Amino acid sequence: MRTMIFALTFLCPLLLAGCDDKEPPAPPPPFALTTDAIGRYCGMNVLEHAGPKGQVILDARVGEPIWFSSARDTLAFTMLPEEPKDYVAIYVSDMGKAPSWDKPGTENWIDAKKAFYVIGSSLRSGMGAEETVPFSTREAATQFAASNGGSVVTFGNVPRDYVLGSGAETGSPAADDGKMETEHHG
Repeated sequence: MRTMIFALTFLCPLLLAGCDDKEPPAPPPPFALTTDAIGRYCGMNVLEHAGPKGQVILDARVGEPIWFSSARDTLAFTMLPEEPKDYVAIYVSDMGKAPSWDKPGTENWIDAKKAFYVIGSSLRSGMGAEETVPFSTREAATQFAASNGGSVVTFGNVPRDYVLGSGAETGSPAADDGKMETEHHG
């Protein structure tokens, strides 16, 4: 009897600990950009376009990302109601680590939800549209905006109409915490 009480005394806390809510699993790592990457919306080789790129990894397709020729297209994918919502990771190019605008890099990915974006800058995506230029730090984004114009916003505060509409900087931000974090330059 003592053995059973002793065992229960030490086993119960361990068993109950297993019942606690666990942290969600870590997202899969980003894929390196290769010549095989074809843009979801343009149907062209992603490497042939200047500016930041993106990739989305869906739960149903963890071994194969969906590629985007621009960071803006990547954000559009997350906003469009007809696109799948089972993404487990969203990555965009960290332009603070990019060799150049024309060669944004193949492995300098950052979590899109943690990035700082410059919207309304003078630089355009490879397809000629206004771009959401991602950076891993606010400082790098602010410096880019000071040189190229635009405003610094967070993922949840990129205006939907900037991404999906006319490209104008005005309008409602995407749903986030309701606070607009913007720094305007130029």
